[in-house]
Amino acid sequence: MRTAGWSALSVAIVAGLTVAVSRAAEEPPVAPTTPPSEANAPATAQPPASTVPVTPKDAAPPPSVTIIGASEAHGVLGRDVRSAAGEDMGRIVDVIVDRAGHVRAAAIDFGGFLGVGSRKIVVDWNALRFGKIANKKDSITLELTKAQVAAAPEYKEDTPIVVLGASGSLQPLQAIQ
Repeated sequence: MRTAGWSALSVAIVAGLTVAVSRAAEEPPVAPTTPPSEANAPATAQPPASTVPVTPKDAAPPPSVTIIGASEAHGVLGRDVRSAAGEDMGRIVDVIVDRAGHVRAAAIDFGGFLGVGSRKIVVDWNALRFGKIANKKDSITLELTKAQVAAAPEYKEDTPIVVLGASGSLQPLQAIQ
Protein backbone atom coordinates (compact mmCIF):
# COMPACT_ATOMS: atom_id res chain seq x y z
CA MET A 1 0.00 0.00 0.00
CA ARG A 2 2.86 2.33 0.85
CA THR A 3 4.47 1.74 -2.56
CA ALA A 4 1.18 2.44 -4.32
CA GLY A 5 0.90 5.73 -2.43
CA TRP A 6 4.38 6.83 -3.45
CA SER A 7 3.73 5.78 -7.04
CA ALA A 8 0.49 7.80 -7.14
CA LEU A 9 2.25 10.81 -5.60
CA SER A 10 5.07 10.53 -8.16
CA VAL A 11 2.61 10.42 -11.05
CA ALA A 12 0.73 13.44 -9.66
CA ILE A 13 3.92 15.49 -9.29
CA VAL A 14 5.13 14.67 -12.79
CA ALA A 15 1.71 15.44 -14.28
CA GLY A 16 1.61 18.79 -12.45
CA LEU A 17 5.09 19.72 -13.67
CA THR A 18 4.20 18.76 -17.23
CA VAL A 19 1.08 20.96 -17.18
CA ALA A 20 3.00 23.87 -15.64
CA VAL A 21 5.76 23.63 -18.26
CA SER A 22 3.29 23.47 -21.14
CA ARG A 23 1.29 26.46 -19.81
CA ALA A 24 4.44 28.50 -19.30
CA ALA A 25 5.46 27.79 -22.90
CA GLU A 26 2.05 29.02 -24.16
CA GLU A 27 1.99 32.33 -22.22
CA PRO A 28 3.25 35.40 -24.10
CA PRO A 29 6.19 37.23 -22.55
CA VAL A 30 5.35 40.10 -20.18
CA ALA A 31 6.32 43.56 -21.43
CA PRO A 32 8.75 45.42 -19.16
CA THR A 33 7.36 48.32 -17.17
CA THR A 34 8.69 51.80 -17.72
CA PRO A 35 10.94 53.24 -15.05
CA PRO A 36 9.37 56.00 -12.87
CA SER A 37 11.62 58.69 -14.41
CA GLU A 38 10.19 57.95 -17.86
CA ALA A 39 6.59 57.87 -16.60
CA ASN A 40 6.52 61.69 -16.30
CA ALA A 41 8.17 62.23 -19.69
CA PRO A 42 6.00 63.54 -22.55
CA ALA A 43 4.33 60.82 -24.59
CA THR A 44 5.82 60.12 -27.97
CA ALA A 45 4.20 58.21 -30.78
CA GLN A 46 5.40 54.63 -30.90
CA PRO A 47 4.29 51.79 -33.14
CA PRO A 48 1.88 49.34 -31.48
CA ALA A 49 3.46 46.29 -29.87
CA SER A 50 3.07 42.96 -31.62
CA THR A 51 0.32 40.77 -30.16
CA VAL A 52 1.61 37.55 -31.71
CA PRO A 53 2.88 35.25 -28.95
CA VAL A 54 6.54 34.41 -29.28
CA THR A 55 7.53 30.80 -28.66
CA PRO A 56 11.17 29.84 -28.44
CA LYS A 57 12.34 27.69 -31.32
CA ASP A 58 14.32 25.43 -29.00
CA ALA A 59 11.54 24.77 -26.49
CA ALA A 60 12.13 21.34 -25.01
CA PRO A 61 9.26 18.87 -25.06
CA PRO A 62 8.06 17.68 -21.67
CA PRO A 63 10.19 14.84 -20.26
CA SER A 64 9.02 11.28 -20.51
CA VAL A 65 8.28 9.47 -17.28
CA THR A 66 8.78 5.82 -16.44
CA ILE A 67 7.85 4.40 -13.07
CA ILE A 68 9.78 1.32 -11.97
CA GLY A 69 8.40 -0.64 -9.04
CA ALA A 70 10.53 -0.83 -5.91
CA SER A 71 10.87 -4.59 -6.29
CA GLU A 72 11.77 -4.43 -9.99
CA ALA A 73 15.15 -2.65 -9.94
CA HIS A 74 17.92 -1.89 -7.46
CA GLY A 75 21.12 0.14 -7.42
CA VAL A 76 24.39 -1.76 -7.59
CA LEU A 77 27.05 0.72 -6.48
CA GLY A 78 28.40 -0.25 -3.09
CA ARG A 79 26.87 -3.73 -3.25
CA ASP A 80 28.90 -6.64 -1.92
CA VAL A 81 30.14 -9.14 -4.49
CA ARG A 82 30.66 -12.81 -3.64
CA SER A 83 31.93 -15.76 -5.64
CA ALA A 84 29.69 -18.74 -6.36
CA ALA A 85 31.51 -20.47 -3.47
CA GLY A 86 30.55 -17.62 -1.11
CA GLU A 87 33.99 -15.96 -1.02
CA ASP A 88 34.05 -12.21 -0.40
CA MET A 89 35.14 -10.53 -3.64
CA GLY A 90 34.73 -6.88 -2.61
CA ARG A 91 32.19 -4.22 -3.60
CA ILE A 92 31.09 -2.63 -6.86
CA VAL A 93 32.55 0.87 -6.95
CA ASP A 94 32.00 1.85 -10.59
CA VAL A 95 30.18 0.83 -13.74
CA ILE A 96 32.07 1.00 -17.06
CA VAL A 97 30.12 2.00 -20.19
CA ASP A 98 31.22 2.30 -23.81
CA ARG A 99 30.76 5.42 -25.95
CA ALA A 100 27.22 4.33 -26.88
CA GLY A 101 26.31 4.12 -23.18
CA HIS A 102 26.07 0.33 -23.05
CA VAL A 103 27.20 -1.22 -19.77
CA ARG A 104 30.35 -3.24 -20.39
CA ALA A 105 31.88 -3.99 -17.01
CA ALA A 106 31.95 -3.27 -13.29
CA ALA A 107 34.90 -2.11 -11.21
CA ILE A 108 35.19 -4.01 -7.94
CA ASP A 109 37.20 -2.82 -4.96
CA PHE A 110 38.96 -6.11 -4.25
CA GLY A 111 41.15 -7.27 -1.39
CA GLY A 112 42.57 -5.37 1.52
CA PHE A 113 41.08 -4.71 4.92
CA LEU A 114 38.86 -1.69 5.57
CA GLY A 115 40.01 -0.10 2.31
CA VAL A 116 43.73 -0.51 3.05
CA GLY A 117 45.60 -2.58 0.48
CA SER A 118 42.61 -2.91 -1.82
CA ARG A 119 42.73 -2.41 -5.57
CA LYS A 120 40.15 -2.00 -8.30
CA ILE A 121 39.57 -4.92 -10.66
CA VAL A 122 37.31 -4.72 -13.72
CA VAL A 123 35.04 -7.67 -14.45
CA ASP A 124 32.77 -8.32 -17.41
CA TRP A 125 29.18 -7.26 -16.69
CA ASN A 126 27.97 -10.63 -18.00
CA ALA A 127 30.01 -12.41 -15.30
CA LEU A 128 27.78 -10.86 -12.60
CA ARG A 129 24.54 -12.49 -11.41
CA PHE A 130 21.89 -10.32 -9.78
CA GLY A 131 19.52 -13.13 -8.70
CA LYS A 132 18.56 -11.94 -5.25
CA ILE A 133 19.28 -8.30 -4.43
CA ALA A 134 15.95 -7.31 -2.89
CA ASN A 135 17.61 -5.30 -0.11
CA LYS A 136 20.96 -3.63 0.52
CA LYS A 137 22.34 -6.60 2.48
CA ASP A 138 21.97 -9.01 -0.45
CA SER A 139 25.10 -9.54 -2.53
CA ILE A 140 25.79 -9.94 -6.24
CA THR A 141 27.42 -13.17 -7.41
CA LEU A 142 30.54 -13.16 -9.62
CA GLU A 143 31.26 -16.21 -11.79
CA LEU A 144 34.98 -16.10 -11.04
CA THR A 145 37.10 -17.50 -8.24
CA LYS A 146 38.97 -15.36 -5.75
CA ALA A 147 42.28 -16.63 -7.22
CA GLN A 148 41.25 -15.53 -10.74
CA VAL A 149 40.31 -12.05 -9.57
CA ALA A 150 43.48 -11.74 -7.44
CA ALA A 151 45.60 -12.44 -10.55
CA ALA A 152 43.90 -9.67 -12.60
CA PRO A 153 45.71 -6.38 -13.23
CA GLU A 154 44.60 -3.28 -11.32
CA TYR A 155 42.22 -0.80 -12.96
CA LYS A 156 43.43 2.79 -13.21
CA GLU A 157 41.48 5.58 -14.87
CA ASP A 158 42.74 6.92 -18.21
CA THR A 159 44.68 3.74 -18.98
CA PRO A 160 43.59 0.79 -21.12
CA ILE A 161 41.10 -1.35 -19.22
CA VAL A 162 41.72 -5.06 -18.80
CA VAL A 163 38.33 -6.72 -18.28
CA LEU A 164 38.23 -10.10 -16.59
CA GLY A 165 35.43 -12.23 -18.03
CA ALA A 166 34.05 -15.60 -17.00
CA SER A 167 33.27 -16.78 -20.50
CA GLY A 168 35.76 -14.83 -22.58
CA SER A 169 32.97 -13.47 -24.77
CA LEU A 170 33.65 -9.78 -24.17
CA GLN A 171 34.32 -7.96 -27.43
CA PRO A 172 37.03 -5.26 -27.46
CA LEU A 173 36.01 -1.65 -27.85
CA GLN A 174 36.55 -0.33 -31.36
CA ALA A 175 38.95 2.59 -31.52
CA ILE A 176 37.30 5.71 -32.89
CA GLN A 177 39.67 7.68 -35.06
